[in-house]
Amino acid sequence: MEEKQETQEAELTKEELVEQIKDLISTDKNESIDINPNFLEYFDLDELISIKETLLIKKSKIRETTFDYLDELYEKTKEDSI
Repeated sequence: MEEKQETQEAELTKEELVEQIKDLISTDKNESIDINPNFLEYFDLDELISIKETLLIKKSKIRETTFDYLDELYEKTKEDSI
């Protein structure tokens, strides 16, 4: 499965990867993220894929941490209400 994902990412253009990175950076669907177009010249395809993968991992960890915090908060409020 990982090999299939790598193949799909290799078929993406730099512009498509930058759009995906912008989506990962945004916190609101209506938020407009601007990335300097010169990055397309500076970064090669592998570097953009790496940036995207790093953002995916960080976003996943943030969600996990947030869920843990909310669970902890819920348990504390549950204890306080008894």
